[in-house]
Formats: sequence, structure tokens, C-alpha cells
Amino acid sequence: MIQINLNPGSAKKSRSRGAGVNLAGIAAGAVSRVKDPYLLAAAGSALLAVAVVGLMYWHQNARASDLDAQLQTAQQDSIRFTAVIVQKRKAETQRDSVVRQVDLIKSFDNKRYVWPHLLDEISRALPPETWLTSVVQSNSSSAAQQEEAPPTAKGKKAAAPKGPPPVDTTSIPVVKAHIVGQTIDIQALTRFMKLLEASPFIQNVTLVKSSIVIADGKEVTEFQLEASYQAPDPSAIKTVPVSLSVR
Repeated sequence: MIQINLNPGSAKKSRSRGAGVNLAGIAAGAVSRVKDPYLLAAAGSALLAVAVVGLMYWHQNARASDLDAQLQTAQQDSIRFTAVIVQKRKAETQRDSVVRQVDLIKSFDNKRYVWPHLLDEISRALPPETWLTSVVQSNSSSAAQQEEAPPTAKGKKAAAPKGPPPVDTTSIPVVKAHIVGQTIDIQALTRFMKLLEASPFIQNVTLVKSSIVIADGKEVTEFQLEASYQAPDPSAIKTVPVSLSVR
């Protein structure tokens, strides 16, 4: 008996559908065949480890990016603050230099007016019927002796340093005045000493010697006093403006 296929394409479709691979079925069959729980736990642990490693990698990359941004910001701030610190130190150096110069000028100025203050105070305190014959400095710097060098461990004296001693330009010099005068009234000498001691520029007024001498045929009392200069309180110093007329 002869059969004729009037629709040849239907046979090809049925054959092609039968020849396809069913992946879902294969996976379901594989899972159904795997019945070992340790194998399933190992697979789950591997998947979890991969997930954790990936999460840590992402977290470290994000943190590294943040640290890089912070590092760049810190470097920029460091550069900017370094310039500010350099300028601040330069300004402080200039300020310290000016302060030292001003202090040096003040010290010289204080020393320059020592003797004018002494002579002015002595003249102001001089009572009537009393006159001076000499006012000299009793502790001249040229007569000052260098301190004795301390002995060494072997009992020998160390050599004195060469050159002049260092000069202190910041302190008021110690000036002692030797005053010689005459008076016809012994009470005037007492008043003279009290007035000198009351001066803010003079201290340690002591009577060295007093004796009766003949001056112009009359008996007078000759006296010798020792006095020291002292730095006065700033309130005791009065300054006035100086004006010069130009012709």
C-alpha cells in the first residue's frame, strides 16, 4: 500500500523538536541524583565564600578611594599651612629683632642719664651755707679688677680668658659717688644727708669723714659722703617735650 505525505514540513518539525536538549530536565535530574548533604554544604560554603570575598573587595576599594581623597586633602592643607608657618616665624623673628633693638636703646638711654640725675639731685638737696668742693665717681670701671680664676683639679689656677670682659648692656650700672663739701652749720650737713636719702635716684648715703678746717680765716666743717645711684620708679621720671626755635 502506497502512502503519500501531503505536508512534508510537519515531519521535520516533529523530528527537530525531539532532537532538542532539555536543560531544565537535565538540571532537575542532576539535583535529584545528588543526595549527599556534605556535598551540598561544601557547595553552599563555596558560594558564600565567593560572596564574602566579593563584598570585602568592594568595601576595601571604597575605603581606599576615601583614604586617597583624604590624603590629597591633607597634602594640600600641609602645603598651605607650611607657607603660613614660614610667614609666622619670619614675622616673629622680625618682632624679636625690633624688641631687642628697643630694649638696647632703652638700656643705653638709662645709662646715659645716670650722672645728670645724680648731679641734679645733689644740687637740689644742697642746703644754704653749704658748698661742695668735689663730686667724683668712686668705683671707676678702669679700676675694676678681674675676678680670680678658680683652681683646677690639680691645684693650678686656670688661665684667665683673653680679651676684654663682656659688657652687660641691659642692666643699670652701679655708680658710687664720693662727695666732698664744707658747711658752717653742722645741722645743714644732717639736712643734706636726709634730702639725698629721700631722692628716688640716690641710696646708701653714708658719712665717711667730717672734720674742722680753716677756710678764709674761719672754722668750717669739711665732710665726705658716699652715695650710690639707684634706678628710680618709673612714676618718678617726668618727660617734657623739647622745642627748638629755628631762626
